[in-house]
Amino acid sequence: MRAPRLPAWTATLTWKAAVFIAVMCCALAALLGVLVHVSVAGQTVNDSREKALARLTDVTRLYEAGEPIPRFAGIDPPGLPGSLRALAVRGERGTVVADDVGGRPTMWAAGPADGRALAVRVDYTQSAETIDALDRSILGSSVLAIGATLLVGVFAVTRVTRRLHLTAQVARRISAGDLDARVDDPRTKDPSRPQDEVATVSGALDTMASSLQSKLQSEQRFTADVAHELRTPLTGLSAAAELLPEGRPSELVRDRVRAMRGLTEDLLEISRLDARNETVDLAVHELGPLAERVVRASGTETETRVVRDATVETDRRRLERVLGNLVANAHKHGAPPVVVTVDGPVVSVRDHGPGYPGYLLESGPQRFRTESGGKGHGLGLTIAVGQAEVIGAELVFAEGAGGGAEALLRLPEYVAFSDPTPVD
Repeated sequence: MRAPRLPAWTATLTWKAAVFIAVMCCALAALLGVLVHVSVAGQTVNDSREKALARLTDVTRLYEAGEPIPRFAGIDPPGLPGSLRALAVRGERGTVVADDVGGRPTMWAAGPADGRALAVRVDYTQSAETIDALDRSILGSSVLAIGATLLVGVFAVTRVTRRLHLTAQVARRISAGDLDARVDDPRTKDPSRPQDEVATVSGALDTMASSLQSKLQSEQRFTADVAHELRTPLTGLSAAAELLPEGRPSELVRDRVRAMRGLTEDLLEISRLDARNETVDLAVHELGPLAERVVRASGTETETRVVRDATVETDRRRLERVLGNLVANAHKHGAPPVVVTVDGPVVSVRDHGPGYPGYLLESGPQRFRTESGGKGHGLGLTIAVGQAEVIGAELVFAEGAGGGAEALLRLPEYVAFSDPTPVD
């Protein structure tokens, strides 16, 4: 049978630290309590033993002189432990703590007396109560000390874990694209101030984020500058290509110019998406007719299926851009038939080609990435992912059932709240 799984909170550093502190405090309290108990109990027993032996010496002197012996002494008195009686009969002296006939704790001392045992008793009740009170005090003080230490330890650990949680939260924000996120630990502001390990990690994360932001901004500026610089010569080149005489060479030139202009526009669009300053024009649309219009505009042999239509609130231009890129990619890199299916707020674009490459399924599309010397999936899918993020949709790439590639676009469905009908 599988062992029961512990709750998730038991894996936290605070819980582990609390358990460790509690265990160590309990062990330390138990060790100190045992040492104090043994020391005090031993001293108390020794004092009572010396007192009992001193009385036994005095009583033995009285017995040998034939004088009456006190009430706390006697020959083979009732309640005398058998082991101590046997020791005295053998001619030796000894002491033992045991209850008397009345059940009270008693320190017994016995010695030989004409083949019998001459014994004295010393009341041990107060000493036993003192030791019991000491044990209760040790237990109570240990509980209080453990509780106080645990609270202080958990407070100290919580301060550290809170800083670690903040660092992890900032790291997740950076991975989500918020390159302005920083921990800003005050311990890292002053280089002369001693830093602990958490401050070191926080400072390293801030440094990494700043370096990453600088590199990405340089890349974005480079992409935008290249695209803007290419626009002017491409405009002139396009106008010059239109003046060429008709023929195969001019058609090739015009085709390459159109490809270059399309690449330039894609680069400009990617630079705007990277800048994350896009604004959306939201409106309510029927998803089925919108998908059919995109397929018609693509001019490709694409089948459209509307399983269940849905109303969505989205930016129509950006959504058409996403679906258009997915359809174009399916025809360019996949194989027919290509099917666009609308099932509620989910649109799927399916082809029956070799499917998406492994790197794309694992980490998403990468601009200008080629696969086995091919043309790659490059900018089209990168733009589709960026535009989907702008309109608040989720774009997922997967393998189709039975082969091929399938892209699933999940849109937030629009829910209309109608006024309740008045009841007469």
